[in-house]
This record gives sequence, C-alpha cells and structure tokens, in this order.
Amino acid sequence: MNSVNLIGRLSNSPQLRITTSGKQMCRFSIAVTRRFKNQVGDYEADFINCIAFGKTAELINQYIDKGDLIGVDGRIQTGSYAASDGSKRYTTDVVVENIYFLKNKEKPAHEQVSEQVEKQTDIFAEFGENVEIEDNFLD
Repeated sequence: MNSVNLIGRLSNSPQLRITTSGKQMCRFSIAVTRRFKNQVGDYEADFINCIAFGKTAELINQYIDKGDLIGVDGRIQTGSYAASDGSKRYTTDVVVENIYFLKNKEKPAHEQVSEQVEKQTDIFAEFGENVEIEDNFLD
C-alpha cells in the first residue's frame, strides 16, 4: 500500500502550470514538524515536495499560500530525469489526492470556521422569503 497523510505549512507559494496534455498541475512544498526535539531543544521540520493535478491543483493555487496550514492525503511517487549537465537526478514527491484547508496564516482559525458556518447556515437563501415549519406539522 502506498498512502501518505501529512499536516504542515506551505513553505513556498504554489506554482500552477499546464502540462503538455493540457492538464493543470500545481507544485508546492510543505514543512512538516517532527515529533521530537533535537539536541538543542528545537523541533526540526522536513520539507516535502508535493504535486497536485486537475481541480485539486486549481483549488490549491487559488486558496492557499505560503505559511498556510494544510493537510494532504496522497501517495509517494518517484522519478528521474537527465539534468542539463547530463547527470541523472532522482525525485520523490507526494501526489496529492485530497487537500484539507486547516488554517489561513492571516486569520485565526475560529474566524475561518465561523465564516464557513455562516456561508452554510441558510442554503435556501437564494430562493426568497423564509419559510417556517411548526414542530407539530405531522400531528
């Protein structure tokens, strides 16, 4: 099984590109803090390269930026290419299948959640007047 789950902060701004086949592709890196402290007493981080395709790539590029806290589910993919000097280079990336927007660096988490709840409160608002239904409507 090849499955990866990560939570971390974007260490750079996402870069959206169009592949030769016309598909959207987004590259970014997330800093994932290790669970233990080093000899000095600081937490270290691993910088994980990620790639997303299609609608996921578009959403990442549109809604998240450097410093934002996100979660990703995906799989590890390895590859190689010939560098300009003729040497062979190897790559390891997480191919993102799901993205979770956890915290925007500019707004506290409780403000983001309340905004999301407000947007979802009245799903029928576009249909006009409010309709109230009594609790005893089945009696």
